[in-house]
Amino acid sequence: MKIGIIGATGYGGLELIRLLHNHPDAERIDLFTSSEEGIQFSNKYTHLMNIHDQALLAIEHNRLTEYDVIFTSTPSGVSTDILPSLIGSGPKLIDLSGDFRLKNPIDYEQWYKKTPAPSDVLEKSVYGLTEWNEAAIGQADLIANPGCYPTAVLLSLLPLLKENLIDGANLVIDAKSGVSGAGNKPSQMTHFSETNENTAIYKIHQHQHIPEIEQAINIFAGQTAPITFTTHLVPMTRGILATSYAPLKPNVTEQQLKNALKETYAYDPFVRIIEQTDKFGTNQVYGSNFCDIHVKVDPRTNRATIVSVIDNLVKGAAGQAIQNMNVQFNLDQTTGLQQVPLFI
Repeated sequence: MKIGIIGATGYGGLELIRLLHNHPDAERIDLFTSSEEGIQFSNKYTHLMNIHDQALLAIEHNRLTEYDVIFTSTPSGVSTDILPSLIGSGPKLIDLSGDFRLKNPIDYEQWYKKTPAPSDVLEKSVYGLTEWNEAAIGQADLIANPGCYPTAVLLSLLPLLKENLIDGANLVIDAKSGVSGAGNKPSQMTHFSETNENTAIYKIHQHQHIPEIEQAINIFAGQTAPITFTTHLVPMTRGILATSYAPLKPNVTEQQLKNALKETYAYDPFVRIIEQTDKFGTNQVYGSNFCDIHVKVDPRTNRATIVSVIDNLVKGAAGQAIQNMNVQFNLDQTTGLQQVPLFI
């Protein structure tokens, strides 16, 4: 396949390059820029010396139509200007920003504070949560790759909500992410002096992933109750740990929760259900496309604690995007994504 990446200089783009270079069907990978045309990429990122020395290319519509796949790993609002004119022109389009995730343009404007994509484009986009939308992804021209937090949250909760095992109307989700989730644009929030030895809650009740999670719960589990979702920045580079708390429905047992998770993901290679553990953390998926899930019921409160971990740059971004590409081209989902977690 001939692959183009727009936004390759960001963390998500760099991760796409790392993973696609190990993909057996990626014959060519070209990188596009809006401002640094002609710069040799490995001069900008030395770790890619002798691996990707090509010069950055200008974003031109006619040139982009020559590719089999175009990935956009851009800030929100950019893909809306680039991708609509490419729909149906040849390449499969996989967007890692949030521009095409929300079906209601008013929600996008409210939560992202940007101009939404046209409604007809939003109708054509397919939500790329691979394990839950594989059939539609396989037929899609435009995929809206899920956000990192929603990926971790939804994979752990959807089976339990769909089977009506937990009370979705009283769902509290506490999620923590490494600093790379904020991208590589410097800010006061991601300044070393403020992130080092500090854990901070941010965007309280205002995070743009709230409507995305609620929309997916409605689509895939048929529930419409709003969620309580809080996000925290922790002093590490990669990883998301999402801990959800929910009351059990009457007469539901912990084993039923485990069974629902195991049965749902029995044939999904990247979701691992960890049944027995005293320790559960982000390093067990670091650098990989795995999502690990663990559930435990507190019999004193009749409340379930559901925990999931992902690498936010892999399963939460580039890895899931490549997984979706594999589905689109009838490849095994694991193609190019069989990296063992780094752990240490």
